[in-house]
Parts: sequence; structure tokens; C-alpha cells
Amino acid sequence: MAEGKWLEEKASAHGGKAEFCYATNYLIDVKHAVRKVTESGNAKVFITERGFSFGYNNLVVDMRAFPMMRALGVPVVFDVTHSLQLPGGGDGVTAGLAEYIVPLASAGVGAGVDGVFLEVHENPSQARSDAQNALALSALEPLLVRLLRIHEVARA
Repeated sequence: MAEGKWLEEKASAHGGKAEFCYATNYLIDVKHAVRKVTESGNAKVFITERGFSFGYNNLVVDMRAFPMMRALGVPVVFDVTHSLQLPGGGDGVTAGLAEYIVPLASAGVGAGVDGVFLEVHENPSQARSDAQNALALSALEPLLVRLLRIHEVARA
């Protein structure tokens, strides 16, 4: 599929650089893409999940995908804040649901992800990009403490 070819080309062009692939819908294809990248000599690969669309200006994250993705033998990163975007849901801007950052990040870490990606801003309402799905900087440390606790329990 397109993702596999893209990853294969990027792995060749950017030897040693980590590459990204959005995986839930493409788990079978991602397995082959990961193999192609690692066989090209690039062991620095991870996969990320940021949700998929059923339409209706909404993204969905299937938590079952995280352990499935981890079974591929590469780190899995959950792009929490982008999974909360509402594509086409704003009036000329990206809409989002920042109020669900904490529960979704917590669920992802509990389901075994190796890392989280978060859009963070001192004042999210003033952010030029992703304002409606960004975490306030003041909320970052408490969230990270929470996620580390969940990680310790989930990996015990």
C-alpha cells in the first residue's frame, strides 16, 4: 500500500532517521512496512496512532490496536491531541476536544503505548495551530506524573 512504499522510500533516503506511519486501519500493511524499513538497515522506526475517520467530523482510536501494534516489535506512540481533532468540524479552523486529553492519554498508556505525543501551549486559545485540541502547559506536569503511574502499573 501507499504507506509501505512511502516508508520504504523514506528509510532509504533518510537512513537512521525515525519514520512515522499511521496504523490502525493499516495494521497488516504496517507489519510489512516495518519489515521493509528495518530490512533496509534502519532500526530506528516506530509507529504512531492518531485515530481514523468514519466521517462525521470525528476521529476514533481503537485501544485494541495498541497491543496489536506493539506485537510488531517496534515502539508505539499515541498522538493523543491529534486524535482529538474534529476534521472539518470548525468554521475555517481545526476543531478539537481538548477536554478528553487526560482520559485518552491515560487509556493509551494503560493499553501499553511506549510514548505519547501532545500539542502543548502556554495559552491554547492563542495557539496558531491546533488550539482546540492542545493541552495547557500548566497541565503538562500533572498529566505526565499520572501517565508515569499508569505506565508503572500497566507494565508490572
